[in-house]
Amino acid sequence: MGHTPHIVSDVMTQTVVAVGREARFKEIVETMEQWKVSALPVLEGEGRVIGVVSEADLLPKEEFRESDPDRLEQLRRLDDTRKAGALTAGELMSTPALTVNADATLAQAARTMAHERVKRLPVVDYRGMLQGIVSRADLLKVFLRSDEELAEEIRTDIVRHLFAVSHEDVQVTVVDGVATISGHIRNTSLIPLVARLIRAVEGVVDVTFEVTGPTRVGARAATAPSPDAEADAAGPP
Repeated sequence: MGHTPHIVSDVMTQTVVAVGREARFKEIVETMEQWKVSALPVLEGEGRVIGVVSEADLLPKEEFRESDPDRLEQLRRLDDTRKAGALTAGELMSTPALTVNADATLAQAARTMAHERVKRLPVVDYRGMLQGIVSRADLLKVFLRSDEELAEEIRTDIVRHLFAVSHEDVQVTVVDGVATISGHIRNTSLIPLVARLIRAVEGVVDVTFEVTGPTRVGARAATAPSPDAEADAAGPP
């Protein structure tokens, strides 16, 4: 994987199992079981995503098998009672489909999943055509990047640009995803910005600083005696 920012197409699964609008209830269940998935994109035409059918969409048929919901329950769970009598993917699917663009950042995909409380998203192009599928596990792949790869990106893309110093002035080490910046930094006001940029590197768990700043002029004068003071201390010739 290259340098950040990564996009959804970098981590998505390209081989996607999907069904058409007319797929029957039993076919949907058999497809989910065969491919070990809990949701299927529903396609129309040449591959445009029009909805998603999930296990949650199928369960009402089993839930209401033994007894019909009363009037209050029907009103409260109108969508579920409708799905209990559905026979095809077009009747069962959640629509419009919740999708993500292939060129969206991983952070954007993660926010959508968290906000909508879903485990995966169909990936589409600008026409709404299916390109792949991205899951929570896919978004976590960035944390598999090696410590060496992370250190090189931080060193090359952040530290050298902002501090404009040689490799010997500021050192970058990464252990288990935690970056440590050590050495001497002349402009310590940049540290908060550097911290934000490093935490934005995909795969970084955290960042710590073990740095020294510029020594004050007054402090240097206090520790370095003047030539006259050295002569006085030496006494008469």
